[in-house]
This record gives sequence, structure tokens and C-alpha cells, in this order.
Amino acid sequence: MDPIIPSQETESTPMSATNQSTHQTCEKILTLYFLTLISALVGLAGNTVVLWLLGFSIRRNAISVYVLHLAVADFLFLCCRCIDSLIQVVNFYEFNIYTYGILSNGAIIPYISGLSILSAISIERCLSILWPIWYHCHRPRNMSAIICAVIWALALAMSILDWHYSGFLAWAYYDSESWKKVDLIITAFLIFLFMVLSGSSLILLVRILCSSRQIPLTRLYVTISLTVVVFLICGLPLGIYWFLLYWLQIHQYYPFCHLYQVTVFLSCINSCANPIIYFFVGSFRQQKRQTLKMVLQRALQDTPEEYRWRDSQPQETIEMSQSKIG
Repeated sequence: MDPIIPSQETESTPMSATNQSTHQTCEKILTLYFLTLISALVGLAGNTVVLWLLGFSIRRNAISVYVLHLAVADFLFLCCRCIDSLIQVVNFYEFNIYTYGILSNGAIIPYISGLSILSAISIERCLSILWPIWYHCHRPRNMSAIICAVIWALALAMSILDWHYSGFLAWAYYDSESWKKVDLIITAFLIFLFMVLSGSSLILLVRILCSSRQIPLTRLYVTISLTVVVFLICGLPLGIYWFLLYWLQIHQYYPFCHLYQVTVFLSCINSCANPIIYFFVGSFRQQKRQTLKMVLQRALQDTPEEYRWRDSQPQETIEMSQSKIG
């Protein structure tokens, strides 16, 4: 009958519900950070192996130069995400917004570079299929290295503009309108790369499957196709959120409050999957045990299996005859 007791009970119920909802939200975010950290560590190990093999053990060609720079982009992106996730897991309730800003903005450069390099690989494959004579006769020798250098410089320039107008740099000032224009330019560039990547991949698929003159399927085409598919599923959502959905303030609504961390986790899966794709394609249908170097070389080979087998026959015959004579 005391009027104070019911009022206390009615006030404590919403507070307990709010605390429970906040606790569940923190658990979900912390779980996403753990998953991101684990995937980033696995991806760092895989890309380190790819970097070592392509950098010091395997003779580089036009495609392997692109794959090397793609591994560098994945490695740098995973480094930023791994450090960020580790800091958030250790100091989850002491959120350092400045450290978060450094790592989040630093990951923009390898993300844009990775998408650009993947698009360049698809364009090169299209040119080699549609105009093979012109491609092999008129292509500059160091074209892959030049294109990769231009891609890294362009990604760095766009990122610096984004940092400048967002007020992230120490000497910069915050300009909302200019920042939005820069992000729209980057969004348009990413959309252009997405269209180029999708269009060139579709042309490759149609040319291989529906052409009147049968084009043999090589391991390199399978590797590129799987890499593109994984990026479109796992890597592209982060770019859409980063430069487009952020301005819609969609992250403020409850169903989408974890969307950014989900896209970060998916992008780590994309960077982690690339080395797995290389070694899976290179070791597919191989009964005898091979080294990682041989597996990676097979994943990037642009020669059909039957042609390699025919070419190896004379050499094997010579070796057998020499052994018999001996």
C-alpha cells in the first residue's frame, strides 16, 4: 500500500532491460572483434607465405607481379584490422577513438589498391583472350609494375584527400561539403572498378564457355574467377558501407548498428581467402606431394594440363632412354 514501492519497481524494470540490451550488444560486438582477429591472423600467415614465394623463390611474370601486389594489399589491410581488433578486445571498455581512426583510415589505401589490382588482372586476361596477337606483341615489358605503381599512388592520393577534408590530419580542418564530395568521387571510382571487374569477368566466362573456337580452361582462369567471386561477396560490402551508406546515417538504427563490423569481418575473410584459393587450385587433382612453391606456380599457370603433359613427354622419353643406356 506504500506508493513509493510501486514507483521504484516500475522505474527499475526499464533500467534493467536497458542494461541487459546493452550487455547483449557489447557481447555481439566483442564476438565480431574476436572473429575478425582470428581471420586476420590466418590471413596474415597465408599472405606472408605468398609474399615470400613470389618475392624470393618464383620467377615473376606479368600476372605474378599483380598477385604479388595484391598479396601486399591484403597483408597491409589485415595488419590494420588485426591491430585494431586486438586493441578493441584488450581494451574493449576503454575505447580509443584516435587509435581506431588511424587504423580505420589506414586500411583505406590497401582496400582501394586491392580492388584496382584485381580489376587490372581481369582486364589483362580479357586482352589476352580477345586480342592475343596484339597483346603478346605490343604489351610493354614492365607494364604490370608500372600499373601497380600508378594504382598505389592513386589510392594514396584519394586517401590523403579524404583524411584532409575529414579533419583527420593534424594540420587539416573539417569541411563537411568537401569531404562528402571526395567520398562521392571515391565511391564513383569504386563503382567504376566494380563494373570493370564484373564486365571483364563476364566476358572471360562467355568467351571460354560459349565461343565457337574452344578455349582451354587453365588454372589461372579458375584462380582469377574464384578470387573475383569471393571479393564480390565478401570484400565489396565494406566499400559500399565505407563511402556510401555512412552518409545515409544507417548505422544509427538498431538493426544496422553492427553492420560496419560485419563488413570488416567479411573483408578480412576475403583477404584471408586469396592464399587459400591459390593453394587449393594449385593442389587440385595432384596425387603426389608437392612443395608450396610448386603448388603456387601451378595455380598461376596459363597453360592447359594436356599441353603441359604433351610438352613433358619428349623430355621424359629422353631421360628414360639415357637411363637405359646408362
